Amino acid sequence: MYKAVIVEDEYHLREALQMMIKITVDEKMEIIGFAEDLMDAIELINRSKPNVVFMDVMLKDTTGFEVLSKINHKDFHLIFTTAYEEFAIKAIKFSAIDYLLKPIDYEDLKTAIERIEEIDKEKKRHQWILNSTDVKKLPERIVLPTQEAMHVVKFEQIIRCETSGSYTTFFLIDGKKIIVSKSLKYYEDLLDPNFFIRIHQSHLININYIISYSKEGTVLLQDKSNVPISRSNREFFFSLMKNHS
Repeated sequence: MYKAVIVEDEYHLREALQMMIKITVDEKMEIIGFAEDLMDAIELINRSKPNVVFMDVMLKDTTGFEVLSKINHKDFHLIFTTAYEEFAIKAIKFSAIDYLLKPIDYEDLKTAIERIEEIDKEKKRHQWILNSTDVKKLPERIVLPTQEAMHVVKFEQIIRCETSGSYTTFFLIDGKKIIVSKSLKYYEDLLDPNFFIRIHQSHLININYIISYSKEGTVLLQDKSNVPISRSNREFFFSLMKNHS
């Protein structure tokens, strides 16, 4: 059950959003508080420490961005609600999960909350990898079937994997590419999670071949490829790199 607060200065919009949340995801989210101005919003978020914040961009005495710059508790999923499209780029800089335009659509709200659930599931899986104490012997090679042959590839030969539809391309240290007709998820489950990490929906990389990475969210690998890190995976990736340093 997610605990959420709504920061909105118009009473009828607060009530409408609360009702929409109840109808859309009643069993998944509880509204634990409301705020309509700067001081109330800061106090509410710092005190209640919500998992989710629905933040109006324009409040009667401030902006949602000003609230976010002054709070101490920042460990929550942020969803902006506003009638103004022009603030979307700025919202992205605050790592907002979504930017819902008023009047809010039920499907858009449902999609935003489903996105939160997917991000949290991925974080839990990543945390399990970081905390795993399973030291059983893992296989050191994998068989990749193509129309031409069955390729036996050692894990250490694989720089990265990239998916396109139902196909996955393996990029090897010798420059060779092997395309197989299975999903990236299939191979993610087979490869050693201590070295192969999913940093993007389309990319799985071998951390032994990382040359550099940027805070903006890209990884440079030994084959000179620049691979993007999805926003939902950045916290995990930077934590993993810190542990390996």
